[in-house]
Amino acid sequence: MESGKRLSTKIDATVPTAARMYDHYLGGKDNYAVDRAACEELDKVVPSTRALALNNRRFLQRVVGRLAEDYGMRQFLDHGSGLPTQDNVHQVAQRIDPASRVVYVDNDPMVLVHGRALLDQNDRTAVIQADLRETEEIFSHPDTKRLIDFSQPVAVLFNSVFHCIPDSETDGPLAVVRRVTERLVPGSCLVMCQLVSEDPEVRDFVTGFMDQATQGHWGRVRQEKDVAEWFEGMEILEPGLVEVSTWRPDNEVAPRQATQEWIEFGGVARIS
Repeated sequence: MESGKRLSTKIDATVPTAARMYDHYLGGKDNYAVDRAACEELDKVVPSTRALALNNRRFLQRVVGRLAEDYGMRQFLDHGSGLPTQDNVHQVAQRIDPASRVVYVDNDPMVLVHGRALLDQNDRTAVIQADLRETEEIFSHPDTKRLIDFSQPVAVLFNSVFHCIPDSETDGPLAVVRRVTERLVPGSCLVMCQLVSEDPEVRDFVTGFMDQATQGHWGRVRQEKDVAEWFEGMEILEPGLVEVSTWRPDNEVAPRQATQEWIEFGGVARIS
């Protein structure tokens, strides 16, 4: 991606965005008719998408809670954070320690507007508008530098977001992960998951549909082996790389992914 490229601050209600579609699936109100229509079309082929979105949100909440409580993480950098909903990263982390600091990153202007309104009175949390591939810009942003001390461990989140960017030697998921990890000290953690399918017809349909619907703001649905490549060289925390509803569930009757036409797949790793 061209470094320093200025992102639009205009909200376009005529083109669906992944953030607003996700908001609709979670039962939010910060979406438009075009987003809801795209979700309806997607559901015709992959009907488990709403359940998948809900399970992914629960995974995020569990991950943040476990990282804060069990691993002592107090700094979180959330790439592709999406629209605010209930139990956001800062709320989960700050329940465990009010001193926890969170920086949200998203390129959707609606996220910036709603996020800043939500966090107006929270001086330990910030929302910045940036593309997740702009690693240098994100790490050097004044709000990031104000809140995050990179000489100490940081939890970096790429939760259900890498499918929004295409493969590229310089700006694909693997390149982004490598740029980020080289800036982190031992003890830092990465949370990474994305939509995957082992069915080539599902991968092709969803990739093509979302690329067309979002007018090119999409990457691709990948396979489990692609996600595993991002974790190479890191210590993967138990239970490993899994369908996310099975990552340290709160209890035995917690919701699970019902169907497998596509799943959210990933896990958590620690840098040693």
